[in-house]
This record gives sequence, structure tokens and C-alpha cells, in this order.
Amino acid sequence: MVGNQIPHQILREVFGHSQFRNPQERVIETLMAGGNALVLMPTGGGKSLCYQIPALALPGTAVVVSPLIALMEDQVRALHQLGIPALALHSGLETVQQQCVEEKLAAGQLKLLYCAPERLLQERTLRILEQTGISLVAIDEAHCVSQWGHDFRPEYLRLHVLRRKFPSTPHVALTATADLQTQAEIMARLELSGAPVFSRSFDRPNIRYSVCRHGSPRESLLGFLRRQHPCSSGIVYCTSRKKVEETAAWLQLRGFPALPYHAGMNLAARQEHQRQFQQNDVPIMVATVAFGMGIDKPDVRFVAHMNLPKSLEAYYQETGRAGRDGLPADAWIHYGFQDIFQLRRRILESSHSHPARKVLDESRLQSMLDFCEEQGCRRQCLLSHFGEALEGNCRNCDNCLFPQDPWTATQAAQKAFSAIYRTGQKFGVRHLIEVLQGRQTPRILQLGHDRLSVYGIGSDIPASSWQALFRHLLAKSYILPHPEGHGGLVLDVSSRDILRGKTEICLGHEG
Repeated sequence: MVGNQIPHQILREVFGHSQFRNPQERVIETLMAGGNALVLMPTGGGKSLCYQIPALALPGTAVVVSPLIALMEDQVRALHQLGIPALALHSGLETVQQQCVEEKLAAGQLKLLYCAPERLLQERTLRILEQTGISLVAIDEAHCVSQWGHDFRPEYLRLHVLRRKFPSTPHVALTATADLQTQAEIMARLELSGAPVFSRSFDRPNIRYSVCRHGSPRESLLGFLRRQHPCSSGIVYCTSRKKVEETAAWLQLRGFPALPYHAGMNLAARQEHQRQFQQNDVPIMVATVAFGMGIDKPDVRFVAHMNLPKSLEAYYQETGRAGRDGLPADAWIHYGFQDIFQLRRRILESSHSHPARKVLDESRLQSMLDFCEEQGCRRQCLLSHFGEALEGNCRNCDNCLFPQDPWTATQAAQKAFSAIYRTGQKFGVRHLIEVLQGRQTPRILQLGHDRLSVYGIGSDIPASSWQALFRHLLAKSYILPHPEGHGGLVLDVSSRDILRGKTEICLGHEG
């Protein structure tokens, strides 16, 4: 039986690898000695081996908690190909199939049991586990325990029951993305206080990060695909089911084979689309952000976001699905003024939210916006968010490869603020730009805004530059959505420092 072999032999003879990656060996040693651990490793970094090898080396069955059926089935399928007895227990199984899994578990015939948290915490399942020799408990995608995180699963909040039921069994929590606050939340909620944290660099040097901030999202995506990925496999993320369907159809009409994937589709259709994508029958999957967590496809050459993600943690995890084979890949995102406006307004309008929740949501959004507005190395900005420093520029992001000429826009920002104030702090960006450029639109003439002192004071600046400036000012919270809606903008108190010349505004030319 494989379980009696030492970790290095299992690594070589079962998984076909000659050596461990950092920090796999230290994690395995900790678990083999009966200790607990929190493991932070990027997607494709080898997290699974951290619990799979101890599961084979220790007597008994390892229990792996996983949030998605697709993720569990994918892992089980891969283990079966290696001749390892593993099964999954979840709501997608028929009653007879569930009984078969339980019987094999009770008989000690499994080395690994993958289980959804809600099923695992049922009294029936816990009773069987208590009667079975449990070698370790692994909680995969552990960031799901973060109640205000980007991938929260309510059932994860009850997983501390496992520590109390099996106090002498080693526990390991694993995730590809967690800032310091989320790490602390994982440790507290899973009762892993005092456990060592093992981490690998969050840097994925093969991924090129690019942000597109002009043009329509679809036309910009089309240009990106034609220039860089005319025949590549990739994922396009959209925020809504409707946009998923429309974008997939739009790409198909333009010669890019694409399939939609979202929770509103029936299970058979989702599985068939996933199969075609996995087998490269159709190279592009257009999906909502849930797609990808359970997909082990190493040759995804690009991940494109058509809208602004809610946090840098979510963005990092989603882009991590590209280039898992270590070959060059792209993380491309399109965002603009309306993305920021809608997300900021949503936070302002979330009256039902706990005040601390609002603060956290705003903080996470700000980190995402800072990344998108970054004028220096984007990789430095991204890694800094996770507490990691990168010396020197990465030379593999859009800013490093194609630096923009700087534009000292402090005076233009002062004019923008004046336009917002003089028009009554209730108009949107399009009208404000038309006023600043001195346009004679029917609305401007009707409102008498052509008689304001700010009318035409920005006629020397092209509309594209004004749009970039307003987007930047909104991203940095110098201006905010009007609290009563209607698409208007108001000044934040922080704008005073710019009006008084105490703060400089500098950004790159985009138009």
C-alpha cells in the first residue's frame, strides 16, 4: 500500500515529480508530525500535493472540504488516473451513489474523501467519520470562510466543528489568495490559532497584466484577441448572465468560437460547455466569475475581464487561471468611468450593510482601483497588496512595456472641480465635459450653462483626456456619485487639497 511509503517516494513514484516546490515539503512535514497549517500558494503552485501526499503516507482517510462539485470531481478524476482510491460526497450524487461512497468510507477503502461542507457537517456523515480513521482534514479554498470576502460560502462558517470533533487530527487550510485580514479571519474561524503560515510568492511572472481604459469593452476585447490571441484558449469574465450570453454570441459572429457559462443554465448544458472547453473543442469560455474555480486547464492563455472586479483578491484569483503551465499568458481587463461609478454608488446605497462592511468594501474597491490607475509597475502594486515586495520593474506589464508620457493635470482637475461646483453638483461627466469644452448643446443652452465662468475653460484639452481625468478623480474619491442618484457627481472634501494646490495630480496621457 502506498500509505507506508515516505513523502519523497510518493512524490516521485506516484505523482512523477523529482522534487518538491517551496513550501510543499515543510507543509507535509508539519502535517505528518500532527501539526496544523495555513497554506498560501498561487493557482497552479501545487497546493493539492500538500495534503494528498500526507493522505497517502498516513494511515486512514483524509477528508478534503471543497466548495464546488466541479472542483471535487476534477480532483477525484485525476487521482483515479494515478490509481489512488478517492471519492467525492456531494448533493449531485444519486442516493445509491451516496450510499456506495459512505460504505467505502466506513470500510476504510478510501485514502481521500472530497466533501462539500454542508454534506460533511450532517450528523450522519460526522458519525461515519468518527468511526473511521481520519488521517487529516484539508479545507481547500479556505478564503471562502471570510464572511465579507470575494467568494464567501456561509456553510464554511461552521467548519470549526471539525476542529472540535477531531482535535488531535492535523488540519490544513489552503487558498491561492488571502490578504492579511483574510488570513487572520481564516485562522480565527477555523480555530487554527498558533498554526504556522506557509506561503509561496504570489508572483506569477509568466502572466502579463494589462489594463485597457478607453473604447467600448467589446471592441477593445476584439482588438486584444485579434492582436494577441487569435487562436488561443481563454476565459472572458462578465458580471451578469445576460452579458455572458450576449458576449459569447457577439464573439461567435466575429469568428471567435465561444460558449457561455453561468448558473442560469441547466446542469447538462454547463457540463457540456465545460467539457468542450476542457478538450479545446471550443477555445473561449465566456462566464460569470464562479467559473474556473474547479477547472484544471493548464493551457489557458488569457483571462479577460469585461468589468471591474470588486477586489484585488478576486482579480488575482481569477487571473491565476491563466498560464498554469508556466508559459506566457495574459491578464487583460477593460474598465472605465461607469464601472467605478456603479460600484461606488452600490456601496453608498447599501444601507442594509453593517458599517464595518461598507468600510471593508470601500477599502477593497480602492485597492482594485489603485491597481487599475497605477502608472508604474502593476506587478509591484499587486504584490505589495499581498505584503510582498518586488525589486525593480517587472518588464511584463503594460506600464513597464509601454510607459505613457506624464501629464501634470492639477490645473485641469481644479477646472473639473469648478465645473462640478458651478453647475450645482448634480450633473454627470458627459455634460461636465461639454461645459468645459464650450459645446453649444441644446441642454447647455437651455440650462444657461453657457453663461457660467467655467464654460469653455477646458477647450484646449481633448474629450478623451477629460474622460481619463474624471475617471481618475472618481477612482481616487476626489469626486463621488451623487447620493440621490441620477448619475450626478459631487465633490469630496479631499478635493480641497487639490483646489488649494497642496496635492498634485499626475497621470499618463491616454488620448
